[in-house]
Amino acid sequence: MLNKKTILFSLLICCYALTVLWPSTSFAITAKDKYFKAETSYKKLRNNPQKYKYRHNWLSCIKKFQAVYKHDPKGPWAAAGLYMSGELYSKLYKLSLRESDRKEAIDIFERIVKQFPKSKYKGNAIKKIRVFSKKEKKKSSKKIKVSTKKKSLSEKKKLKKDIKPSKTNKVVTITGLRYWSNPSYTRIVIDADNDTTYNHRLLRKDPSIQKPKRLYVDLDNSRLEDGIIKKIPIHDDLLSDVRAGQFTADMVRVVVDIKSFKTYKIFSLKNPFRIVIDVWGTEAKRKTSELKTAEKDKKFTTSALAKQLSLGVNRIVIDPGHGGRDRGASGYLKGVYEKDVVLKIAKELAKKIRKELQCEVFLTRTRDRYLTLEERTAIANTKNADLFISIHTNAARSRRAFGIETYFLNLATDDESILVAARENATSTKNISDLQTILSDLMQNAKINESSRLAGHVQTALCNCLKKNKYSRINNKGVKQAPFYVLLGAQMPAILIETSFISNPKECKRLINSKYQERLCEAIVDGIKKYIKETNPTAFLNNLQQKGG
Repeated sequence: MLNKKTILFSLLICCYALTVLWPSTSFAITAKDKYFKAETSYKKLRNNPQKYKYRHNWLSCIKKFQAVYKHDPKGPWAAAGLYMSGELYSKLYKLSLRESDRKEAIDIFERIVKQFPKSKYKGNAIKKIRVFSKKEKKKSSKKIKVSTKKKSLSEKKKLKKDIKPSKTNKVVTITGLRYWSNPSYTRIVIDADNDTTYNHRLLRKDPSIQKPKRLYVDLDNSRLEDGIIKKIPIHDDLLSDVRAGQFTADMVRVVVDIKSFKTYKIFSLKNPFRIVIDVWGTEAKRKTSELKTAEKDKKFTTSALAKQLSLGVNRIVIDPGHGGRDRGASGYLKGVYEKDVVLKIAKELAKKIRKELQCEVFLTRTRDRYLTLEERTAIANTKNADLFISIHTNAARSRRAFGIETYFLNLATDDESILVAARENATSTKNISDLQTILSDLMQNAKINESSRLAGHVQTALCNCLKKNKYSRINNKGVKQAPFYVLLGAQMPAILIETSFISNPKECKRLINSKYQERLCEAIVDGIKKYIKETNPTAFLNNLQQKGG
């Protein structure tokens, strides 16, 4: 048993802890303490050449300074902690040369200007914004003029007035916002009347200022068109809305408010200039009710077996190229245009796929109407298509050019492919070359191998079928690759078929012939069948056993 002296001593210790130690441990750690702790950590980093060159050490210091701000976002040390985190990002950028570090620094300095207009750090933050913005805008000879007077720039409106539009470049007008979405994918397009440079940045959720996670795109040397709808509600599973505003006198900012997402991509297209934002969430699982099975006299169709074995070819989107005011290539025969020919082929192909593969089929257009290239891909993605097939006719200056070729999305490997892509994209070969420099990043989510395989089967089937049906002079131009706008961002195997040359006398006559169109469609269906068979040969083996059984 414990004696009285031991019990008394224990009670005294407890009293001491309650009266002395408890309050000190509860309130000792202040924002000021965290700041000096972060500063000590940064000094150690600067004095250690070995640690200085590793990125994770810099991020550790940045996190400590940001903790000062998060400890008390409206307190006296908040601006200091935020400023130092931006300062470290700017120093890290000089070492890493990562664009993300530069943008992170600018974003933090902009927050200081907005959230702490009376802070002593505001002036330095403005200088930093100017320095790091110039690094990005050297190519466009665009300079941001920002006043460093303490009395100016105290409010957002004054900040806008102090930043003058560039006199060297024509002001670009932002003419509209468009979007397409389903629960797991959204495509947003920002339309402009001319080319311009732009930056984008993903911002984390900030509860202190009641801001959700958001993605913004800043368009340089730009103004909003009068009467433009500035906010468009989306309210799908990924995004809340998209909104545009005149952020400064010469910069439009488009903000996407995010609920949740997996990844995103941003790229620009030309003629006309527009910026495309693709946002993906987790892949939506199809309901069992959507997967229709076909059984007749206990003999399963290819489609039914494919679905049962999870081959993933249940829904196909067919895209008849061009349409409306975009006639496409003109035929050798007067009054024949690509837009009309490919629509007839697409409708016939849809019938045959429904009949022979029993798949769901959607056409991007069923009549003579204009669609942008980015809209066509968006339709395929929002429909959760398993295959995307774009139908076109080829054309060349020389009427002697003839043949059939099938494309998939990739870097162009020859000048002829670049010319075809430029014509179908309604742009120049220079723009195609520019696009190729960023194409590797855009294709990370693309089904390149599957698309190549599908293209190979379709191309072989087309040439074999036409030869088999006694069509003379069938020129197999092979499977090729090129950066087609209409295939950018497609989340399924996607191909573009140049069915024949509409500019060639013989092939133009064939293309407007219903029998030739039917043969083309039979071949494409056969190519799709072979693609499915290669994906899972046992599906067709089982099918044969069922029929023989």
